[in-house]
Amino acid sequence: MSPTIRTAIVGLGNCASSLVQGVAYCRALGDAAIGVPFPVLGGFRPQDVEIVAAFEVDARKVGLDISEAIFQAPNCTAIFHREVPPAGVTVQRGPDLDGVSAFMRNQMASRSFVPSDEPALSRQEIVRTLKEREVEVMINFLPVGSQEAVEFYASCAIEAGCALVNGIPVLIASDPKWSAKFRAAGVPVLGDDFKAQMGATIVHRTLSHLFDMRGVHMDRTYQLNVGGNTDFLNMMDHDRLLTKRLSKTEAVQTAMVNRLEDQQIRIGPSDYVPWLNDNKIAYVRLEGRLFGGVPMEIEARVSVEDSPNAAAMALIAIRLAKIAKDRGLSGDLGSIASFLFKHPPVQVDDEIGLARMLAFAEGREEA
Repeated sequence: MSPTIRTAIVGLGNCASSLVQGVAYCRALGDAAIGVPFPVLGGFRPQDVEIVAAFEVDARKVGLDISEAIFQAPNCTAIFHREVPPAGVTVQRGPDLDGVSAFMRNQMASRSFVPSDEPALSRQEIVRTLKEREVEVMINFLPVGSQEAVEFYASCAIEAGCALVNGIPVLIASDPKWSAKFRAAGVPVLGDDFKAQMGATIVHRTLSHLFDMRGVHMDRTYQLNVGGNTDFLNMMDHDRLLTKRLSKTEAVQTAMVNRLEDQQIRIGPSDYVPWLNDNKIAYVRLEGRLFGGVPMEIEARVSVEDSPNAAAMALIAIRLAKIAKDRGLSGDLGSIASFLFKHPPVQVDDEIGLARMLAFAEGREEA
């Protein structure tokens, strides 16, 4: 078992910024670091993650050391740990593919996207980089809707023998075809689409579960999200939202004993508000009936910094991927990673998912 987890990042946006800051933060503060879920998991700590490669398309980040690139525009997440030492790793120019939507290209005048003039690395060059740098885990933070780009990097991970953590709602781990490809290659894949540490989805799931536990009949529910980062801007192109809505809706539907009809549930990003930056605000409403059919309703407002909320889960997933790889596991891990993702291969209650994940990390349960 190597002392570090050699990791490559695809997409150096806000989530990547929070992840890199988070590793430095945990190294600097150790046990005094605040809000770290599972400080030790299978013998690994968050500070054991070592970023050894990064791929990006924006001119303001390509060619810089990772420690500088994470603070460049259009990144706008909270800077909770500015003292990120130089990594000695230069951000490389990846291919655009569909990782840059037509909508985002139309926003170039607003500087939300500045394409790099550097020639994009080929598939062979990316695979060679992953092999030469002995990358063990690749984590995907590409924009929502990047089907072609995610599949491209998934193929690179397979060829290079890297485990893949898919943080976005392009279905890879939960797609039997892709899981089979990773299984055939002998490497694990975890995903899809992170549940944030304390975000709208986990709050919504918990409230929905509470309705069932207390015998309240659920009639309808919604979750409407607004934010100001480039992810929300990208999702203004509604053609890229299909899997995002599916992922978030299924995460809530599967927390309930009885599924709601499609017209009685609405979940997903609703609007882009530039001055919110990386702050995501979610409005959650649940309507139901108590004993005797008496109506009741709950409304909750959740306000969170979006990217640190996801990075906390990413630091768990990277460690879990490393554990799985060290054990020679391949393909998806079934319900083992369901605690971390909105659309895992197997959905289970969060309490069960947590127990299975911890049992697996401790070697008490196999995937």
